[in-house]
Amino acid sequence: MAEKIYTSKYSKKLMENKSVLLVADKKSSGTVITVDSKRKYQTMLGFGGAFTESAAYTLSKIDKELRDEVIRAYYDTNDGLCYNLGRIHIHSCDFSLGNYTYVKDLDESLDSFSIAHDMKLIIPLIKDSIKRRGSDIKLLASPWSPPAWMKTNNDMNHGGWLLDKYRETWAEYFVRFIKEYRAAGLDIWAVTVQNEPEAVQVWDSCIFSEEQEEEFVRDYLGPALKKAGLFDVKIIIHDHNRDIIVKRAGKILSDPLAAEYIWGTGFHWYVSEDFESVGKVHEMFPDKHLLFTEGCQEGGVHLNDWSVGERYGRNMIGDFNNWCEGYLDWNIVLDETGGPNHVGNFCDAPIICDTVGNKLHYNISYYYIGHFSKFVKPGSKRIYSQCMADDIHTVAFESPDCEKIIIVMNVSDSDRSVEINIDGMYLSENLESHSIATYII
Repeated sequence: MAEKIYTSKYSKKLMENKSVLLVADKKSSGTVITVDSKRKYQTMLGFGGAFTESAAYTLSKIDKELRDEVIRAYYDTNDGLCYNLGRIHIHSCDFSLGNYTYVKDLDESLDSFSIAHDMKLIIPLIKDSIKRRGSDIKLLASPWSPPAWMKTNNDMNHGGWLLDKYRETWAEYFVRFIKEYRAAGLDIWAVTVQNEPEAVQVWDSCIFSEEQEEEFVRDYLGPALKKAGLFDVKIIIHDHNRDIIVKRAGKILSDPLAAEYIWGTGFHWYVSEDFESVGKVHEMFPDKHLLFTEGCQEGGVHLNDWSVGERYGRNMIGDFNNWCEGYLDWNIVLDETGGPNHVGNFCDAPIICDTVGNKLHYNISYYYIGHFSKFVKPGSKRIYSQCMADDIHTVAFESPDCEKIIIVMNVSDSDRSVEINIDGMYLSENLESHSIATYII
């Protein structure tokens, strides 16, 4: 027997559980999915979302019982999505209540450095989430912009560049941030160099060319972390979209002195679903890692929009089949407007908090993420899986306990008969139109 967890648009099932029969002989002539557990690939880090100030603020506006429910829904290892990763912004991002930094203007010595701002809402949320999980959460920290006075445009927003004379100071800013967070009881597992370094945004943003990111890591950030004894903090480059990942990672990682400090490449899903580009980076640099660091549905709240859930499923399957090791969603929650966002860049989240009506809305994306995060535990390895049908997407894993986890998604408008061959044993299944199923063997 095998366990099946399934979610279906038309039968309105959300992570329903049932037992299915695993047999020794092929039973149907449906679409064939082949799984071979002897062929193993990357080891999985896990799943998570971003602890933005907007998320923390939104949770402060609803009843404590509902706030606790959200934390349980994501971080509980029995009832929740089993999140073990988290992303935080180094001072403000667009999903903050406004621009802010940790130092006073023109304080080149960084003597005024303080994370008191984060102590109000962000850090308590992270600590409560760790407590609910019962173990540490790997925290990835990303800057959206240096302080305005360190930049060519004297503005945290609208792009601009880091002034050369402040590269050493900005690297030391990373060090101070990591040390202050650790002093507050939170370990920073990794940092990215710059969020979306090729995008000029109306919110917090800063341009880093490939050469500038390479030089900053090689000559400033890497040495600063090393000098401070922060050898365990990983450095992740790129932190931008797949459409430019090959060119940018190819340039930076080809510098052996810069590559010495770099753990891997982070990427987002906006602009394209060119999953093969992620795999290309692995082929070019097989000793480096790949991590999905941000994705969300743009354009405000999309309550009960099935296509958003399928977007998550399609992207996770595509990236995992191309050597991605973990998935970080964007805001864990947002309010009824898709904010707050200090420049009106409203987006969706898997859980929406109605702060006016004091209630929660679980989006379809929440359940699609759960089909992966609840069952693909850290330390699992991706194993070989193949399906020739364009409208049936699949990926498979083997857990540290040797369980086989096969995730199958039918994105077509018709029910589909499938035959899953798992190491010579067979599951005959009817996949409903616009459904996703996780099989555990």
